[in-house]
Amino acid sequence: MAEKQIKITLIHSVAGSLPKQRKTVKALGLGKMHSSVVHAATPATLGMVRTVAHLVKVEEM
Repeated sequence: MAEKQIKITLIHSVAGSLPKQRKTVKALGLGKMHSSVVHAATPATLGMVRTVAHLVKVEEM
């Protein structure tokens, strides 16, 4: 069975956010505003998304 895929888009700037949140955004593969990446919806990825939920938009693929 194929894993669910999620599309993560950076919609807010990381300027002014905590260093841990900046590192999490970078670890997700997001750099500039409105950049998007597709990841498998694993517990680790979902935990990272939850950490920066106020900075990103998540869509199911």
